Amino acid sequence: MTILLAPMEGLLDFVLRDVLTRVGGIDRCVSEFIRVTGTLLPDRVFTRIVPELNQGGRTRAGVPVRVQLLGSDPVCLAENAARLAALGPAGIDLNFGCPAKGVNRHRGGAVLLDEPELIAQIVAAVRRAVPRTMPVSAKMRLGYNDGSRALECALAIAGGGADELVVHARTKADGYRPPAYWERIQELRAAVAIPVIANGEIWNVGDALRCRTLSGCDALMLGRGIVADPGLALAIRLQARGSSADALRAAGGDLTWQALLPFIAEFWQFVGLHIAPHHRAGRLKQWLNFLRRRYPEAKTAYAAVRTINDPSLISRQLFAHGDCAVANEIRLAA
Repeated sequence: MTILLAPMEGLLDFVLRDVLTRVGGIDRCVSEFIRVTGTLLPDRVFTRIVPELNQGGRTRAGVPVRVQLLGSDPVCLAENAARLAALGPAGIDLNFGCPAKGVNRHRGGAVLLDEPELIAQIVAAVRRAVPRTMPVSAKMRLGYNDGSRALECALAIAGGGADELVVHARTKADGYRPPAYWERIQELRAAVAIPVIANGEIWNVGDALRCRTLSGCDALMLGRGIVADPGLALAIRLQARGSSADALRAAGGDLTWQALLPFIAEFWQFVGLHIAPHHRAGRLKQWLNFLRRRYPEAKTAYAAVRTINDPSLISRQLFAHGDCAVANEIRLAA
């Protein structure tokens, strides 16, 4: 099976990609979107958002990263895709799924799902603009207000020449509210001759197994679920092989809090190196907030730093609240 790391604006950036791919189990990443709005972007824009382009299009763990573009102008998207392709990404992905109001208001993301003809033009233009050896993929939702045109959109993407399709099994109107309608992916998968990857509301191994059954997809894309449980990809992979609970733990698929601490420390170190000082504390709090879903210890750590905005005070405050293990790991990385 194939497991992909999802693109999530404001959450799954290169810092968290780096850490999660070090945990293991992820075959490929898709970057957060780069917005294309009528201009040819300079190389520095691509490398700032996806610095993995400076290291062969891979994370430090060696996991390939496809770069996602968002826009509605086929010509401009094609020109930017050609420039991006020269930087050596692992592929180019097209965003037809972002539900953000600001993005949709400027004719980007999920709003294009009401225009399958334009989707086909965009995919075809990008496919023509980049080398045949450069994979072109796309990510879509089931629709904008409803899923009545999902099949049209999937056929437009495949017909435009995409090599792969990720389907987030909700509409824009659904947002991120459960459930995800994995069974709807089965219809799309049966209609197109390209690989289809299922995405949406996969929080644990049980969700992953149900998603595979209902969607018919062997490949899955993980987003918020793996942010909350960084060992999820390994756990899914091992469970799919029928591994025992002991084997799962031995292979790191049942990632304990103690085993996760060095990764939190690496994350904090990377944040300190690459993120502006006034955003650093927020990045740690954001991840700890997700980790609370899986780890009781994360609740203590989050409570200790929740009101702190000065990065230099974070380790000291964690130590003062008795969460010595977290504080020690973070101090080692500081």
